[in-house]
Amino acid sequence: MAHRVLISEALAPEAASILRSAPGIEVDERGVLKKEEILPIIGDYDALVVRSGTKVTEEVIAAGKRLKVIGRAGIGVDNIDVPAATRRGIVVMNTPGGNNVTTAELAISMMLASARHIPQANASLRAGKWERSKFVGSEVMGKTLGVVGLGNIGRVVADRANGLHMKVVAYDPFVTEQTKPLAVELVSLDELFARSDFITIHVPLLPETKNLVDAAALAKTKPGVRIVNCARGGIVDEKALADAIRSGHVAGAALDVFAEEPPKPDDPLVALPQVVATPHLGASTDEAQVNVAIAIAEQVVAFLSRGAITAAVNMPALTPEQREVIAPFLAIGEKLGALAGQLCAVDNPPCSGAPVEVAVEYTGEVVDQPTKSITAAILRGLLVPQLGPDLNYVSAPVIARERGIHVTETTSMQPSDYRNRIAVRVRFSSGTTHEVAGAVFGRSTVRLVKLDGFFLEAVPEGYILALYNRDVPGVVGRVGTLLGRHQVNISALELGRERSGGQAVSLFHVDDPVPAEVLAELRQAPEIISAALLRL
Repeated sequence: MAHRVLISEALAPEAASILRSAPGIEVDERGVLKKEEILPIIGDYDALVVRSGTKVTEEVIAAGKRLKVIGRAGIGVDNIDVPAATRRGIVVMNTPGGNNVTTAELAISMMLASARHIPQANASLRAGKWERSKFVGSEVMGKTLGVVGLGNIGRVVADRANGLHMKVVAYDPFVTEQTKPLAVELVSLDELFARSDFITIHVPLLPETKNLVDAAALAKTKPGVRIVNCARGGIVDEKALADAIRSGHVAGAALDVFAEEPPKPDDPLVALPQVVATPHLGASTDEAQVNVAIAIAEQVVAFLSRGAITAAVNMPALTPEQREVIAPFLAIGEKLGALAGQLCAVDNPPCSGAPVEVAVEYTGEVVDQPTKSITAAILRGLLVPQLGPDLNYVSAPVIARERGIHVTETTSMQPSDYRNRIAVRVRFSSGTTHEVAGAVFGRSTVRLVKLDGFFLEAVPEGYILALYNRDVPGVVGRVGTLLGRHQVNISALELGRERSGGQAVSLFHVDDPVPAEVLAELRQAPEIISAALLRL
C-alpha cells in the first residue's frame, strides 16, 4: 500500500518532485487548509507537510488516524501541537538552519529601513511629493545594536552588524564569555535596554518571553531607540510600543511579526507612520524556500521508506523498533533536563546563570539502551526553556557544545534501588549545582525519584510548585491556604526531607500556573528557603 503525503501549503516545486520520485509514495498538493477543510481528509494520509499557515491542532492530529510524520518546511513549530503528536507517536520534523541567514538579513534590512525611513520616503515620492527634509534619517555606524538572543539567527545578525561598524551588545543567559562571538559584549537585559540605539529580537515565543519588551522595559530604553522584531509576535507588547512611539520616546519600529497575524486593518501600531511593517517575510527568499522544501521532502522520504528520522523535534534518530523501547527513557530524560534547568531559572532567586556542565549517570538495564539519544533528550529539556521548542534531538548536543557546556556520561550495571535509573547533575556558571534522578517502571511509567539529595517518588507532569523549606509543622497547611485563596487547585503532593527538623522539599502539583505574587509571598515566608514554578 502506497504512503500518501498531503502538502497543505505552497512549497517550492522541488519538494513534490522529490516525494513523487520515491517509490511507493503518492502526493496531494493543496493550499493552506482551514480546520474544517483538513479534518475530513487528514485520516487518509500517512504524512503531512506544512509551512506556518496550517494549524496542526490536537483535533487535527486525533483525526489523522494514519499519520506517522508531520514535516515543517522551516524552523518554527508553534503551529503544530507537538505534545499531542508525541502522545500519538507521530514524529514532528523541522528544517533547522534552512533560513537562518534569510531571517538575519531581513532584520538588518528592517533596521536600515527604519533608520532611513525608506518605505515612508518611497510612498511619499510615489504620491508625487518631494519631501527631503521630512525624511532625515540616522546613520547606524558607531551606534549600539542590542541583540536579544544569541542563537543561530542572532549570531548572524551580530556578525552583519559588526560589518556595519556597529557596537554590538547582547543578552542571552545561555551564552558565556567563552562561547560568545568575539566582537559581542554580553550584558544584562536591563543594560541592553539602557545602552542600545537599536534593539533586535531573536528569541522564541515562550511563557518567559511573552511581552518581554513591555512598557516597563521600554521605559528603560534610551530616548530615540528603534525596535526590530523579526522573531515572533507577542514578544513585544504592541500596545506599549505604540504608546511609546506616540509619546516620542521610541523613534520607530520595524516589525515582521505580530501577535495576531494578519493584524487588523485598523491596527493602531501598523497605522503609525514611524512603523515599518512587513507580512512575516523572515523566511521568504527564493533560496530559503528551496532549501527548506528540499530538506523536508528528503526527510519525509527517508522516514516513510526506511523509518529514518532526521531533525525531529520530538524523537532522536532511531529505528522504529528502538523508538518503541526507548520512548519512556527519552520522556524521563527530557523531563529531568527541564527540571534541572527550571530549578535554576531566572525567576528562582537563589540561582541564575548558564549551564556549563552536565553529568549523566545511567544505572541498571538502561545502559543497554542508546544512551547518547537519552542524553540528547536531557540536553533538549535543559535548553528548550531558553531556546524554544524548535530545538530538536539532533541540534541539542551541537548547540550544547557551541555554548561550551561540558557533557559527560557514565554507565554502571551495579544494582541500585531501581532497575533503571538516570541521574542528571547540572552545574551553572553561577556556581550552583542541581541534581535530579528518574526511573522507568514497567514498559512506560516514569517517575522522579530524587531531587537535590531528597528522595521521593513524583509524577513529572504539568505544573509543579517546588518548595525548599525548613521541616517545621504547618508548612503544607499554610501553602494550601495561600493557594486556595488565589483559586489555585492542588491535584497532588509529594514530600521529602533529609531528617526531622532539617530541610525538606515539597512538590505541589497544581492545575493552573501559580501567580507571580503568590511566589513572591512564599519567598518572603521565614520557613521557605526557595520557591519555583516548574512546567513539565
